[in-house]
Amino acid sequence: MNPFNELGIREDIVNAITELGFETPTPIQEGAIPVLLSGSNDFVGLAQTGTGKTAAFGLPLLELIDYKKNFPQALILCPTRELCLQISNDIKNYAKNLPNASVVAVYGGANIVNQLRDIKRGVQIVVATPGRMKDILNRKAIDFSQVGFVVLDEADEMLNMGFQEDIDDILSTTPKTKKTWLFSATMPREVRAIAQNYMTDPKELTMGTKNTGNVNIEHEYYIVKARDKYAAFKRIVDYNPEIFGIVFCRTKIETQEIAESLVKDGYNADALHGDLSQQQRDKVMKRYRDRSLQLLIATDVAARGIDVNDVTHVINFSLPDEIENYTHRSGRTGRAGKTGISIAIINSRETGKIRQIEKTIGKQFTKAEVPTGFDVVEKQLFGLVHKVHTVEVNDQQIDQYIPRIMDEFIDISKEDIIKRFVSLEFNRFLDYYKGARDLNADADDRGKERGERGERSERGERGGRGTSAGFTRLFINLGAVDDFTRGDLLGYICNNTGISGRSVGKIDMKGVFSFFEVETEFVEKVTEAFKPIDFHGRDVRIEVSGDAPSGGSEGGERRERSGGGERRSGSGGYGGGDRRSSGGGERRSGGGGYGGGERRERSGGNSGGGFRDFSGKRKDDKKDGGSRGGFGGGGSRRRNDK
Repeated sequence: MNPFNELGIREDIVNAITELGFETPTPIQEGAIPVLLSGSNDFVGLAQTGTGKTAAFGLPLLELIDYKKNFPQALILCPTRELCLQISNDIKNYAKNLPNASVVAVYGGANIVNQLRDIKRGVQIVVATPGRMKDILNRKAIDFSQVGFVVLDEADEMLNMGFQEDIDDILSTTPKTKKTWLFSATMPREVRAIAQNYMTDPKELTMGTKNTGNVNIEHEYYIVKARDKYAAFKRIVDYNPEIFGIVFCRTKIETQEIAESLVKDGYNADALHGDLSQQQRDKVMKRYRDRSLQLLIATDVAARGIDVNDVTHVINFSLPDEIENYTHRSGRTGRAGKTGISIAIINSRETGKIRQIEKTIGKQFTKAEVPTGFDVVEKQLFGLVHKVHTVEVNDQQIDQYIPRIMDEFIDISKEDIIKRFVSLEFNRFLDYYKGARDLNADADDRGKERGERGERSERGERGGRGTSAGFTRLFINLGAVDDFTRGDLLGYICNNTGISGRSVGKIDMKGVFSFFEVETEFVEKVTEAFKPIDFHGRDVRIEVSGDAPSGGSEGGERRERSGGGERRSGSGGYGGGDRRSSGGGERRSGGGGYGGGERRERSGGNSGGGFRDFSGKRKDDKKDGGSRGGFGGGGSRRRNDK
């Protein structure tokens, strides 16, 4: 008998979850299900992500629903659309043998009309994000007056995201007799306040110590100089050839830039952040779940609710602002009883934050050393040997070629064949890491860190001051309004000029135009290649940029166009503000300070595994330019750092 039967779950549901691979209840399921099945208690469950919380409340809900009644009987609130979809799909899978069960997911970024239609057909369990649920309530399109159960999943994160007011408004439409079940990874004061305001003598179940991290996760940190962070990050990835990881960044812009840099350097990576449409997010997540992506670069908000099996590493490219968020980040790995590694790449000034995180999660970090070039080469070599040893051979397909292959190797010894085979794949690694320098920084070397803002490759491709050495900055009259991202523009340039992606430096995407750097030796080739090309009937214009913003690269900038004239001026510090308006021209003003705000007309992400097809047409024959093939998706890796 399946142990879930002994917890009180009916046979139809147990059969469904057995097919899904549920064999033994997790501790949170074993503790929560018997309590929740009674339907008579409010409940607080504290457990880390990846411990099976969805089944812990989903299975009891399915037991308590009256399937003869076709109105909302249970409401599940969660912070993100990814988590909303995950929960609704999981519950649908649990209920697949229950003929009249109806579950509807309600979340932003999707067509609200379709969601309203699904609700109107009849629903028993509603899974929702607070913002979209509030919209539907304001339309008076749903009635929660007979809801018996409300589940607040990832309650701490909903509060971190500012949903307190929405939650209050939504719960005010539910009856006082309902039972409230709250699940959370951490228990800050705000979550405790919800328990006090909406619950009566709740049963509380804590798996492990409050706010602690998963015991199956190892925590490591690397200390590097700020300018070496991206280089160290790539070296850590290279040292783990089988890595399947999530990389966390603090901002959407940082997320997109790192993903695009990785794509350019030959890694299978893509970005997940709040500026992507739902369709783009779904596409990225499908590629990640299919493992056609090796690295998912994400912000905290975007990554909540990602439930992907066998994530080997979580890498904190930037530590979170809130210490509690580290628990959520690291919880993406080490799920379902498996082990994982959480890595933080920090500078010497952030060691104090590591100590704070250690106190919060109750686990100690291991200080690790960034691998040397020799270490990486050795690890890659034996990773390759292991792949050869375990590769599955299709004898039926390969046997027909064996005689010819043996003829080719007839005069070469077995040892020489092995040497040549390894060298064929491996010489590039040996060449690349030849003379690679030490990237580790001294934990006490804080003074030298001050003023180092660049956090990109050693060549200074993204984030240096002024134009990178050996590069020339060019202007192109295409930008975000043409549906380009930085990754798209990189592919567009490479495909139309034939130059390598590593010959393109920093890309500065604007509204109706952009700036990009190319190695100086290719300037003439790039400008000549674009002379006969138009984009949707508009001539593509490329010229050497004459502007030199003061106060550092990407400073504030003002451009005013009138007739054929153009006036520019730069001001402020690094990453100054950017303001745009439409109507024949573009007006910009940049403010001072580091990382100033920028209002963008469009942005999005489609880096990694191929660029979108933008039809660059030649003026003479008006034929489409070459198709936009995959760029850096699974091919040989090109790297720019040491």
